[in-house]
Amino acid sequence: MPRTGPINNNKLSPGFRGRFLHLLLAITFLGALTACGTMKNQSGEEAVRESSASQTEAASEERNLANDPFEGFNRAVYKFNEKADQYVLKPLAKGYRAVVPQPVSKSISNFFSNLYDPANMLYNFLQGKPKSGFSDLGRVLINSTIGIAGLFDVATKMGLEKHNEDFGQTLAVWGVGDGPYLVLPFFGPSNIRDGASRPVDWYTYPPNHMEEHSTRDKMFVVEVVDKRAQLLDAGDILEQAAGSDPYIFVREAFRQRRLSLIHDGNPPQEAPPASLFEDDKPAPKPDVKSPAR
Repeated sequence: MPRTGPINNNKLSPGFRGRFLHLLLAITFLGALTACGTMKNQSGEEAVRESSASQTEAASEERNLANDPFEGFNRAVYKFNEKADQYVLKPLAKGYRAVVPQPVSKSISNFFSNLYDPANMLYNFLQGKPKSGFSDLGRVLINSTIGIAGLFDVATKMGLEKHNEDFGQTLAVWGVGDGPYLVLPFFGPSNIRDGASRPVDWYTYPPNHMEEHSTRDKMFVVEVVDKRAQLLDAGDILEQAAGSDPYIFVREAFRQRRLSLIHDGNPPQEAPPASLFEDDKPAPKPDVKSPAR
């Protein structure tokens, strides 16, 4: 494992910061262009409404559920991410799994997981969950010492649960809505709230403050390939379950997962449609003629 070097919260790479801001501006600009394109397509949708009222009502209900006004832009980015994964990430992940022994890859995963626990601790405190926050603090102290810099997850064996928090979830707990669905280049499924919160998650991740940029970049590559290797089996299942439109499957799966994370695995149950409780109309009585006398 390469040495990480000193950590300094006050020295950030101006070049990296500039590239990061440029990426966010590009995403915002493309989203605005797509919104304009969506407005131009409303005339076609009006024609569909006139042709069938029932179909229009169902389509409108589906659009509201999906909350995906940037669908054209999102699908384009989704395809780009798919190709990048198909030709770059997935082959690297397969080679990584073939070369790196499973115990070693497990320790590498534990090492990077430990680096996220300080942020998990902060977000749990900000969400008003002190018990989970102190649990994360215990995980950092135990795994960073007894676990040898996080290579071994001793804390979980001691009963300290691993949490998965981020600033997007924290904003949701504070009452900020998720906003429209948004697919980010390389990052994948997201929404306006979670996408805008990524700079905070970036800042709270310790390796991003390292002065040794070459070491930081190598750690980033190893982390990405390691995470993709963990998802190889899940990717095969996704290809089988996604059906004819994987984009919609991934979109709805992301929304359900985020809802579960925000509510710590206990999301609120959506109310069933009102039509479910409407009384059925009685069946018409058969026309029975009285017998002739």
